[in-house]
Amino acid sequence: MNLANNLRARLAAIALVLLACGATAPDGPPSATPPLGSTSDAPEITPAPTEPPPVPTATPINTAALPEASGFGWQPAITGLDRPIVITHAEDNSGRLFIAEKGGLIRVWQAGRLLAEPFLDLTGVTDGSGYEQGLLGLAFHPDYAANGLFFVNYTDRSGDTVIARYQVSGDDPNRADPASALQVLFLDQPFPNHNGGHLAFGPDGYLYIGTGDGGLFNDPSENGQNPNVLFGKMLRLDVDSATPYAIPPDNPYVNGGGLPEIWALGLRNPWRYAFDSLTGDLYIADVGQNEYEEINVVKIGTPGGLNFGWDYREGLHAFEGDPPDGLSFVEPVAEYGRDQGCTVIGGHVYRGEALPEFRGVYLYADLCNGIVWGLLATPTGWENQQLFQLPGNQFSSFGEDEAGEIYLADLNTGTVYILVRQ
Repeated sequence: MNLANNLRARLAAIALVLLACGATAPDGPPSATPPLGSTSDAPEITPAPTEPPPVPTATPINTAALPEASGFGWQPAITGLDRPIVITHAEDNSGRLFIAEKGGLIRVWQAGRLLAEPFLDLTGVTDGSGYEQGLLGLAFHPDYAANGLFFVNYTDRSGDTVIARYQVSGDDPNRADPASALQVLFLDQPFPNHNGGHLAFGPDGYLYIGTGDGGLFNDPSENGQNPNVLFGKMLRLDVDSATPYAIPPDNPYVNGGGLPEIWALGLRNPWRYAFDSLTGDLYIADVGQNEYEEINVVKIGTPGGLNFGWDYREGLHAFEGDPPDGLSFVEPVAEYGRDQGCTVIGGHVYRGEALPEFRGVYLYADLCNGIVWGLLATPTGWENQQLFQLPGNQFSSFGEDEAGEIYLADLNTGTVYILVRQ
């Protein structure tokens, strides 16, 4: 079941519950290397659909307030990994988790054990020794159960970004076919940092690619606000209508004024973003420069063309230069200063069944101090507070399984934790 179908199914279930209560629902090796080079200068434009996809209108069922952390904790679920950096699933009803290791392996966790053989070995084409380099992103196609396609984001051995598509082997569901590699996008990185790296499919079926501003510090090339470069952006691609991709018809620059792949701009280094599996809202964590880390939320159905502010803004604060008159920015719903951490790690909205106290809570963390925050939309605004602290951990990424339970990866120990009741 893909995310759009998942949204419809969950909303239908909510409506039935409300009706029953008498209520009215409210509104691998070197051979795996894709060919290098830039993509077509004139990507195909997807024809506009005759009918827009339905947009959920029901209000999600959230917990009333952030829960007390006592009584809950993070229990080791998977050990023996090498710098785990992505945790995800294929939504194919297999119960598996896929964990990307920064060095280039994608591992499979199935039936309570970590399989010895990797799903895909990219160690021949990437180098994870750089602090912000290596295998950085992994996303499965919404129809993976039918087509076996998935996408990776890595820096190659020259430090440039490659987005590539692969397909599962026809002989073994726990092995990908290295020969199926197809390059989707290539970015010639000017510096070794701020590579972004995350990938996610939205409820609209399009692939969202978060790119950093190109690196060094203070956005020296002013990439974040430049619509004619792909750095410092959220890209949105149709990977179904053409090869390697087409442009969605409602991308903001489809008729000019900027590169058509761009959906939003003004990002510094979006390190993890996720769509709420119930509402479809997009949560983006953006790493700050010197002072502030931020969380942005984009409601489902919001048109593209948003500007998150960098490098005019850092969090809610002015950073550099004066924006032109009339330029508006998306304000973060939460921020924290460097006295509380150093690098925000974006997470997921909890939609599992085991911990109803966390329903609707967005969990995120910091790389440097092991703090996990909870963020919740309430009728009076956003509630945000620290919930857990696990000293000594260097968290890199959150993930969720098919049931909506939340996991958290630690680079230092090679451990993946699951949030549980204690």
